[in-house]
Amino acid sequence: MKITLLVQFLALIDELRGRDEIVQEFERLLDRYGFEYYGVFQQLKPSVDPLSLLLAGRWPELWPHIYIRKKYVVIDPTIRYLGHARHGFRWRETMVAFRSDPHRKRMERMIVEARSHGLHDGYILPVHGRRGLLGNLTIGGKPVDLSPVEISLFDAVAKKLFWRLLELVNPAVLAELASSVDVQMTHREMEALNYLAQGMTSAEIGRVLKISNHTVDWYMNGIQDKLKAKNRQHIVALSFRLGLIS
Repeated sequence: MKITLLVQFLALIDELRGRDEIVQEFERLLDRYGFEYYGVFQQLKPSVDPLSLLLAGRWPELWPHIYIRKKYVVIDPTIRYLGHARHGFRWRETMVAFRSDPHRKRMERMIVEARSHGLHDGYILPVHGRRGLLGNLTIGGKPVDLSPVEISLFDAVAKKLFWRLLELVNPAVLAELASSVDVQMTHREMEALNYLAQGMTSAEIGRVLKISNHTVDWYMNGIQDKLKAKNRQHIVALSFRLGLIS
């Protein structure tokens, strides 16, 4: 059974010493499963070149350049869906979540273009840590049907592969991501933070907590300092990433 291949890889990966050796064994696994393309990424950001966050990968020749030039990372439904996913999911499932999205037409054009380069379907397996979503493993090409058990095992493979490659490719980033998160919030700050994440203004938060707008702003300034955030939007983004809110 193919499931045995995944179990064997999970048992073997810690014994593999070099990046090339790990990549070679992983690509052999993907070939047996029928996946032509893949990428192991640190968390993608719209303002950062995706290739600079690639730990290992194999893609259609021109696709990465098209993806970057057309800034598809901003509207890619799989990447947007990834921000809320806890487990691996299939590419084609994501469009259902964006039926009424204003960027849906552009998403559909991206999918058509991706298919013209051989990226018909695939899966994304998120990698989480103490600081939230850290990266992902993307596998695809021609459609391949995975069972729920296989998706769970690929989830485990994604985590092992991500950390092993990061250890070999960028140990400084590994040390930073592996460091503990120690943000001490008061009960009131956590209340205000959760209401902020719901989209409330200072006035609305003040009415709920029965405190003045000035006091709410004082709490927000304290949270911003603790998180080293640039503004309130950055506070919410960092709080989700650090697992302070969900």
